[in-house]
Amino acid sequence: MIPNVPGPTHRLPPRRGLGRRDFLSGLATASLAARVAPGQETNPDAEQSSPGLISRQRRPANLEMPFASLRDFHTPNDRFYVRTHFEVPEIRRESWRLAVEGEVQNPFELDWDGLRAMPSRTLSSLLECSGNGRVFLDPPQTSIRWELGAVGNAEWTGVPLAAVLERAGVKDTAVEVILEGADSGTFEAPQPPTPGAIPYARSLPMEKARSPEVLLAYRMNGEDLPPRHGHPVRAVVPGWYGMASVKWLRRIIVADRPFHGYFQTMAYAIWEHRHGMPSLVPVTEIQVKAEIARPAPFEVVPAGEPYRVFGAAWAGEARVEAVEFSADEGASWSEATLLGDPVPFAWQFWECEWRAPARPGPLVLMARATDDRGRTQPEGRDPYRRDAVITHVLPIPVEIR
Repeated sequence: MIPNVPGPTHRLPPRRGLGRRDFLSGLATASLAARVAPGQETNPDAEQSSPGLISRQRRPANLEMPFASLRDFHTPNDRFYVRTHFEVPEIRRESWRLAVEGEVQNPFELDWDGLRAMPSRTLSSLLECSGNGRVFLDPPQTSIRWELGAVGNAEWTGVPLAAVLERAGVKDTAVEVILEGADSGTFEAPQPPTPGAIPYARSLPMEKARSPEVLLAYRMNGEDLPPRHGHPVRAVVPGWYGMASVKWLRRIIVADRPFHGYFQTMAYAIWEHRHGMPSLVPVTEIQVKAEIARPAPFEVVPAGEPYRVFGAAWAGEARVEAVEFSADEGASWSEATLLGDPVPFAWQFWECEWRAPARPGPLVLMARATDDRGRTQPEGRDPYRRDAVITHVLPIPVEIR
């Protein structure tokens, strides 16, 4: 277990307004000051009921962890970011049922006691919203403008999805497994409108669905799932972006053809070149990424003083091999120190001892990670990724004073 990491050496000052953006000419950080998208008002009630989290959307509630508060290897449940597309459904575990159907020999239904009676597994896994870091995009996007904290790492306990599929007897015609949640609703313009109310649903290819790490989880950090994190049962798909980890599970449908639902095509899809033409494909595996937790964006750093730069890095199904730090907008890089042993599917903390320049003024800090597959975080944004899969190097503005 990686121990808690000491908090920041310097107190974080109040965040400044738009007047501090002039020194970021040409950088995507110009959108940092835009905290919520049009029509997505900050909800004071949500912040009061979720102390320490930042409200990014009023209804349904979407909340992120202030990344500068990063400390624990396992993010506490009440500090874990919350991503909801519709209102949280009220589900009593005594009446909860999970239907397993489609291309299976033995369709069946599981209740709470039946699921808990099956062999379980506990593992650590990071979940990251594919839009984490969207506030850095230029021009500003209309989707939820996450900054750095739509990511968390937790210990999950549940039944491997593979065991449920084995019990059902998957037919040879099976191609994908569709996970459907109990949450539902409609979308209207400016988002692509839905044909009435739809449930949240995503699919996994059979190979990933049968991977031993994919869980039907009912515990989070040793406690029953909180309602906003999927009570009573949710999917946890380690190594994939959070949209795959469907909450409030109610149906598992084994399909004989690819699923083209709203959240596979209209949302959570990126462009990819196929046959010489751009084609939309679903967002899947988490890409390699490092983020700076401290100093925080717009923090005032004492001139000429040493500072322990601290952050986290992750690489989906791969392993973080190295993290580098730059204090000159990427002109030069120094190697950071990885902390603790790597844990599959989880983040890894890192640190770098840095001395702030003696001369006061604005400065941009950066971090980039490389994984054991040889992939390095790109410095530029790939426009084919639309408003998702934000893994390019994120410039963190600070002021030396």
